[in-house]
Amino acid sequence: MKVFIVGASGLVGSNCMKHFSEQGWEVKGSYFSYPTENTVFYDTLQPDNPDNFDIKGFQPDVIVHCGALTHVDHCETNPVESFTKTVQSTINLVALAKECMAKFVYISTDYVFDGKSGPYTEDAAVNPISVYGLHKLEAEQLSLNELSNTLVLRVTNVYGDEARGKNFVARIVDQCKNNQALTLKLPYDQFASPTNAFDIARAMFVLLRDNKDGIYHIGSSDYMNRVELALRVLQYFPSAQYDLIPISTEELKQPAARPLRGGFVRMKFSSEYPDFLFTNVDDFLNRD
Repeated sequence: MKVFIVGASGLVGSNCMKHFSEQGWEVKGSYFSYPTENTVFYDTLQPDNPDNFDIKGFQPDVIVHCGALTHVDHCETNPVESFTKTVQSTINLVALAKECMAKFVYISTDYVFDGKSGPYTEDAAVNPISVYGLHKLEAEQLSLNELSNTLVLRVTNVYGDEARGKNFVARIVDQCKNNQALTLKLPYDQFASPTNAFDIARAMFVLLRDNKDGIYHIGSSDYMNRVELALRVLQYFPSAQYDLIPISTEELKQPAARPLRGGFVRMKFSSEYPDFLFTNVDDFLNRD
C-alpha cells in the first residue's frame, strides 16, 4: 500500500506515518509550515506550487487529509480563513485523489454535533454550532459525496506523541517534568473522549487494510471533562505545583460555542473489530 499523508508533521499525521511505515507500507508525508524529519513540502491551497512534492508521480493508493486549522475560536472570528484552510484544502485534495484514483481519508471531529445529547454514534444527527464545526462538516460531506470510497474518521480531544507537543496532555506533562507551576482554568461542563493519536493510526490502518469506507467514530474508553482529564495527568506528578480552577463554559466567554456533551460511542468500529483494544490516558502516562 502506498499512502500520502497531508499534515504529517502534526499529531495525527505523524502517528499515522510512523505506524503505517512500521507495518511495511510505503508512506510519504507532507508539512506546510512546520517541517519534521522525513516530511516533504506540500501546499494544499496551491496545487500548482512548483515547490510541492509530486504526489501524482508518487501514485498513492490512499491520500489522508490530516491538515487543518484547529483553533476553534480563531475559526469563529476568521471564517474566511477557516473555510479556505478546511474546506478549500479538501476540495483541492479530493480533486487530486480523483486524478490519482486514490482512496481518500478525511479526519473530522465531534464538533459536527451540537453537544446536547452526546456521546454520539455514527448515525446521530449532525448540527454544528460553530464556524469550525460547520466547515468540518462541509468538508466531510463534500468528500463523501465526491468520492464513493471516502473514509471519514471523527476524532476528539486527541493527545499523544508529537514533535511540537502542542496537545493538552503533552503540555501538562512537559510543564510538570520541567517543574513549572501551572495555572489551569478549565471547563467542568465539556465532556469528550480523549484519544491517543497512536490509536487513531492503528484504527485507520485496519480500516484501510480492509478497504472500509464511510464514517467511523474513533474514541477510547475514557469519557471525561477537561478538569478530570487534567487531574488524571497531574496524579502522575505528585510534586507538581498547580492551581486548577474549574469554571463553566459560559463563564469562559469563548468566541466559539462548544458541544458540551460531545465524544463518541464507537458503535460501528467496535462491532466490526471487537478484538481491537484502545488505550487510555493512564496507559499513555504509565509508559515511562
